[in-house]
Amino acid sequence: MPAQAATATNGRQNAAGLYRELEERMLARDQEGGSRVYYELLRRGRPLPEIMAEAVRIHAPYTHVPYHQRIDDGFPNFVNNDHCLLSSRAAINLQKMLPEKLAGLPLAQTIWYIPSGLDIWNQKILKAPGHYATRGYKMPNTEPPKPVVYWPDQQPLRESGPLNERLNNWLTLVERGQVIDAYRVFLGLMEETEHRKEVLAQLVFAGMIDVQDRMLFNRSYTTGHKAYRARSVVEIGNAIGWDNAHDVIYAGALDIAVGPRWHSVYEMACNVITIFIEGKEVHAVPQGGTTEKEGALLANTGSLDESETEELIDALIDQHEPAYIEKISALLLAGKSPRRIIDAIQLAAAQVVLETVGPNNFSMPQHTYEYCNTIGWFYDNFEHPQRLKLLYVAGSMVNQAAWNQRSSGWLKPEPIRAPSGADRRSGAQLIERLEAALAGLNPPEAVAWTKAYLDSGEDRSRLVGRLALMATRVGNDPHNQEIPQCMLEDYNKSQSDDRERLLLASAHITAAHRKYGDFFEASRRFGEAMGLAELH
Repeated sequence: MPAQAATATNGRQNAAGLYRELEERMLARDQEGGSRVYYELLRRGRPLPEIMAEAVRIHAPYTHVPYHQRIDDGFPNFVNNDHCLLSSRAAINLQKMLPEKLAGLPLAQTIWYIPSGLDIWNQKILKAPGHYATRGYKMPNTEPPKPVVYWPDQQPLRESGPLNERLNNWLTLVERGQVIDAYRVFLGLMEETEHRKEVLAQLVFAGMIDVQDRMLFNRSYTTGHKAYRARSVVEIGNAIGWDNAHDVIYAGALDIAVGPRWHSVYEMACNVITIFIEGKEVHAVPQGGTTEKEGALLANTGSLDESETEELIDALIDQHEPAYIEKISALLLAGKSPRRIIDAIQLAAAQVVLETVGPNNFSMPQHTYEYCNTIGWFYDNFEHPQRLKLLYVAGSMVNQAAWNQRSSGWLKPEPIRAPSGADRRSGAQLIERLEAALAGLNPPEAVAWTKAYLDSGEDRSRLVGRLALMATRVGNDPHNQEIPQCMLEDYNKSQSDDRERLLLASAHITAAHRKYGDFFEASRRFGEAMGLAELH
C-alpha cells in the first residue's frame, strides 16, 4: 500500500472513536455535541468527504418515511422530504465558492442540522422533536425517543437482459410504488460500473418527472424533491467515491419509489411533444420512447435574443397555460438550444422569487427555482433521451408558482434601484452594506445594494463569494444554503445577457425567507471553535 494511502487509512482508523461519538450525539438529537465532534475531526485533519460520508451513513436509516402524505381523520397532510442529504450536496458546491479557511463551514451547517432532521414522520405527529415538529417543538420527557427505521437496507437484486429493458423495469417498479423491489433492483444495476452513468441518469430522470400537477390551495406536494434527492446521490457519490457510496444510495435512491408519485405533468409534456412538435393528434394507443424529430431538437444550438427571452418569461409568469407551451415549442422548432431555453426559464423562476413578499411565502417559488436549476444540471451532466420533455415540466412548475403567488397576494413587483449616493462608495463599502442588509433580514435593501454593486462594474466574483458566504452562515434550515447555491451556480453557467437577475434573487431570498431561532448560531460556534473571527 502506498505510504499516503496507508496514512489516510490509519487516520480513519484513529478517528473511529470520534465517528462513534458523532453517531451517538446525532441520534440523541444533540446539535451542540455533534458539532463539537465535527470540530475535533477537522482539527485532526480528517478530510471533508470522509466526514460527509460518515454523516450520511449515520442519518441514512432515519431520514426515510413510510409515505410523503398522511390521511388524518379524512384530511390529507404533507409529510416533508429529507434535507440532510440535500444539505450535504449544497455543502459540496458552496465550499468551492468560499475561501479555503472557511471550506468546513457548509458541512458544519449540515452537521448542525442532522440531529433535527431525523424521523420526520414522527416529528409531524409530535412523537419526536426536531425541525418539522411545529418548528422547535420539545418533547415533554428529557430523553427523546430513538428515531425509527421505516425502510431497512437491502441486498441487491441482479437481473439479466438488455440494459434499457432493465432500466425501464426499475422505473415501472418506482411508478407502482414497489419500494423494496425497486431499491433492490437499483442496487443491482449500480453494481455494473460500466453502466453507472446510464443508471444514474435514469435515477435523476425518475425524480425529474415526479412533480405535482397543482399548487394553489394545496399543502401536499412533491415540489421536485425526488429530483433533488437523486441529484444529491450523484454529487455526493462523485465526491466521496462510489466504492464508499452505498449509504448515499440507501439515503437517496430508495425514496424515489415512496409515494405519493405525481406523473401527470410529465404525461402532459409527452403529449405536447406529439401535438406541438410532431403535429399529430394524441390517441388512446399506448406510445413510448422518443421520436426522430425530438432527438434532432436536442442538437439545436441557437441562442435566445433579449426579446425572445422576455417573451418566454412573460408567457411563463404572466400568461395562463398553454402560452408557455406554445412559446417553448416555437423556440425549439426555430432551432433554439434546449439548454439556452433553460437559461430563460431560470430567469423566470428567479423573477417569481424576486417579486415574492412575506417570509412564509417562499415555498413554491424556491422549490420551483431549485427544479429549474436541477434541470440545467441534468442537461450538463447526462444525455437522457427523454430530457427534452422536461422543458415543459419546468415551464409548468414556473407557471403554477407564478399564479399561486399572484392569486394568494404574495407577488409584489417593485422597481429595483441602487440606493441614492451608492455610486460614490467603493466596492468594499457596497459589499459591507449588502452584508448588513442580509444579516438584518432587509430584503429591499439587500437587493438594492446588490444592484448598486452590479452597477459599479466591480469584480462579480467578489459579490458571488459574499452572497455564498452569507447564505452559508444562515442556519437551522438547509433551504438557506440550497436555494442561493443553485442561483449562484446558474449565474456562473448561464449564457443569458440578463443573468445578473440571478444574483439579485439570491440576495432577496437570503434576506427574505423565514428564519428559525438564532440563525447564526451554527456558523458562530464554528467560527469560535476554529478561530475564525469573521464568523463570531
